Amino acid sequence: MKTLSADEALSVMSGRTAYEAALGRLREASRAYYGDGDSPMDDASYDLLRLSVLAWEQAHPDEVAQDSPTGLVADGAAPAGDVAHTTQLLSLDNVFDPAGLTAWGASLRRRLGQEPVGGFTVEPKMDGAAVAARYRAGRLERIITRGNGTHGEDVSHVIGTIEGLPETLPVPATFEVRGEVLFTQQQFETANEVRAAHGAPVFANPRNGTAGTLRAKDRPYRLAMTFWAYGAVELDGVAFVPAGATHAEVLAAVAEAGVQTTAGTPAGLHVVATLAEAQQKVDEMAALRPGLPFGIDGVVIKANDAAEQAAAGFGSRFPHWAIAFKLPAVERQTVLKDVVWEVGRTGVLAPTAILEPVDIDGSTVTRATLHNPADIRRRDLHLGDTVTVYKAGDIIPRVQAAVIARRPAGAPEVPLPTACPNCGGEINKEQERWRCAKGSACALPALIEYAAGRDMLDIDGLGKTYVRALIEAGAVTDVADLFTLTEEQLTAASGSAKRGAKLAEQIAAAKSRPLSRVFCALGVLGTGRSMSRRIAAHFGTMDAIRQADAEAMQEVEGIGGEKAPVIVERVAALAPVIEKLAGAGVNMTEPQQPQQPSGPQAAAGETAPGPLADATVVVTGKMSGPLEGLGRSEMNAVIEKAGGRAGSSVSSRTTYLVCAASPSGKPSSKALKAAELGVTVLTPEAFAELVTDYLT
Repeated sequence: MKTLSADEALSVMSGRTAYEAALGRLREASRAYYGDGDSPMDDASYDLLRLSVLAWEQAHPDEVAQDSPTGLVADGAAPAGDVAHTTQLLSLDNVFDPAGLTAWGASLRRRLGQEPVGGFTVEPKMDGAAVAARYRAGRLERIITRGNGTHGEDVSHVIGTIEGLPETLPVPATFEVRGEVLFTQQQFETANEVRAAHGAPVFANPRNGTAGTLRAKDRPYRLAMTFWAYGAVELDGVAFVPAGATHAEVLAAVAEAGVQTTAGTPAGLHVVATLAEAQQKVDEMAALRPGLPFGIDGVVIKANDAAEQAAAGFGSRFPHWAIAFKLPAVERQTVLKDVVWEVGRTGVLAPTAILEPVDIDGSTVTRATLHNPADIRRRDLHLGDTVTVYKAGDIIPRVQAAVIARRPAGAPEVPLPTACPNCGGEINKEQERWRCAKGSACALPALIEYAAGRDMLDIDGLGKTYVRALIEAGAVTDVADLFTLTEEQLTAASGSAKRGAKLAEQIAAAKSRPLSRVFCALGVLGTGRSMSRRIAAHFGTMDAIRQADAEAMQEVEGIGGEKAPVIVERVAALAPVIEKLAGAGVNMTEPQQPQQPSGPQAAAGETAPGPLADATVVVTGKMSGPLEGLGRSEMNAVIEKAGGRAGSSVSSRTTYLVCAASPSGKPSSKALKAAELGVTVLTPEAFAELVTDYLT
């Protein structure tokens, strides 16, 4: 989110009347969030509104409303409850850019009277609800919300539903742990499925869902949540950590006692010496954000030393020794204008949301993913709804839910198609993902274009216009017909004898492509380029693939019991097309990559495993050197030929990350993740040297 200067903030608030109206909106949004969790405003809009109010109050200190929420914990909207906190449980102040962090650092120096010497901790700011959990003799006895900072609500009814906050500890420790409760993305999806099954509206987003779930006592179902601790205090006068323990040492003690902490997240807890290093860690966590299994809305920087924390002290709302660096919003609200349906190459009907333009994470979003008809109904989407939309990094934007409180009167449900939107034929509704009853035949142009692509048959020049001309002329009714086309037919479709001759040459060359490419060109449901390579390598010939039953198909890595019968059934249905391909002289075998012998095996005439045997390799960036020009699919093919497995994201199971240099000079999120996990990072040149025998 862009930092709002005082001048910019004031420009959106013209006078006292506008200020009072803004206070009303701020209170309404806060009450909704801390009440049932269903806020009518997204975080970015809330932050902008709050900054505008603060800027006006700073410019007009004599006119600040006595009941202004800006000086109160949780803006004074959270139900206070009747349970007194052991010590105050405050919020954090926010900054939005490096300049703001520098200004906070200067403020901390003034309060300490010197440069901080104890260093700083950097940890993710979890996007959930703050609670205090009390353990006595190793047993979880009470959970309390933040409330107004001095008193909170008793929500102990959720004990037993929160992962990371066990009911009993392996040690008889007595202490109060403080942290954030939230839904992980998987828990959020499950929660909405459960709510839909009980006729309840789905949550707009994980944060709002957490706030409502913590306070709900009368639901006929229970929803799992997750907890991460960010601090702890003494309880009943019992010492939990030695006096003077640093923040990092406190969290280490909490983790040792058996409670999950922010240090245990993929983003981790980092101790740094300077704010410049802290800023670097902020940037690294921001890069990791799209791949995290839960939401974060910022990064928290704290003075690590207990004495310096005490010297800096507290304000009425927040400690002066900690700050939250807010990250750009990845979730915004906008209006759902329409839903359009397209038919993919396998006949699947794919819905796409058409949205009022909204800026999310630095880009303007006008379209977003909707999964399938069942999901649209489960999320209770209506045209004209205000919906929450999520996007982070390169993730395709997705619609999460409607904000029911803002639904226009008479808004109609999103209409579901009654006939195939492409051909007007019947729809197969047996699965959640609807399909045209004609299957891939309905989307013949898309299938032919896909088959002719670089990673499949590689028929250079056979694009959308020529494909449609061939189909309209009746010359192509399936993929196999490409290999029966005459130069005259290609000339008529392309409008040029020269182009027709060139296309004829390309099609002739395509007859010798490996089986994996030919099989991929068939567009078999449940297979893509990588899976087609595995299938072709496993069976060797098209005949063997056709003879395989579901049990044999499951022997291919990555094909389970659910996918195998679908592939077998589809291959059987394509028998006429496969026979036409064979009759046209198209290659039906997969060349076997010879493995390089070495050592005693070479002497014995045996073959050695490839250099990537049992390795998982992830590729990122534009390849250079000997690998220049190789796309993701071609790199994956090299990896598999050399005995490895191609991965899509970096994890603890990744062996190598092949990482091209970033044009910006900054490390990619995958490179940062690899560094965190200790994964070996190779340049394209180093990787090419490792697999040089497999690049032909």
